[in-house]
Amino acid sequence: QVQLVESGGGWVQAGGSLRLSCAASGRTFNQNAMGWFRQNLGKQRELVAGINWSGGSTYYADSVKGRFTISRDNAKNTMYLQMNSLKPEDTAVYYCAADLALFRAIPRRDYEYGSWGQGTQVTVSS
Repeated sequence: QVQLVESGGGWVQAGGSLRLSCAASGRTFNQNAMGWFRQNLGKQRELVAGINWSGGSTYYADSVKGRFTISRDNAKNTMYLQMNSLKPEDTAVYYCAADLALFRAIPRRDYEYGSWGQGTQVTVSS
């Protein structure tokens, strides 16, 4: 299984940028699709962006298309989320997650992910 640790969250004004990182340890990182989820209190966890095992395929929620970019460096066992033009509604705890299975298309449901990081808070002020 893959162990995940997020970093890079913080506070930023609307219109600003943040870059989240997800460092992974484990034998199968370069065989797992990965995702970035976010969650606010009382709300369902939302898949923001996903990337397949090779980095050749990506997915974005409509709410972040054109503003967020997901990427991965398999040599460094690290995934990233570049967030630009941030809005107050982007405020949430952001989690990285690794697919339960190997070499498959990007899962869209949170129950399809088997490893989760501890989360990092992103706060965007207006």
